[in-house]
Amino acid sequence: MTEATYAGDLEVTEVWRRLSEDPGAVLIDVRTSAEWNYVGIPDLSSLGKQALLLPWQEFPAMTVNPEFTAQVAQSPIGQDTNIFLICRSGQRSRNAAAALTAAGYRNCFNVAAGFEGDKDPAGHRGTTNGWKVAGLPWIQG
Repeated sequence: MTEATYAGDLEVTEVWRRLSEDPGAVLIDVRTSAEWNYVGIPDLSSLGKQALLLPWQEFPAMTVNPEFTAQVAQSPIGQDTNIFLICRSGQRSRNAAAALTAAGYRNCFNVAAGFEGDKDPAGHRGTTNGWKVAGLPWIQG
């Protein structure tokens, strides 16, 4: 079996720049509703946009959402749209980017380090990298 592919991994500040410059670009937050509600969500309102909240895995079992690609296909997102996918740390969003690429979407990017970032030496997130640490806009869900 070959490794799944997608357009690539981008740092959060590069994603913000591309979302700012490309009016058609979209951000899909693939975390769970619990994460959106308790940790927060990216705030794209200053860009005249809103993140699409669509879980890659379903809480609490964390099984892959079997309808994920169908749900994206039912949205107004076109197959040539620049799609940026974000999760907590970059793993789920990488898998979602690969799945959308396999479904025919040509420009799917993983947001490296995600919303909360990698764990620091004490095992905590939100201190080393990611959307929140970069100071990018977010709101409590």
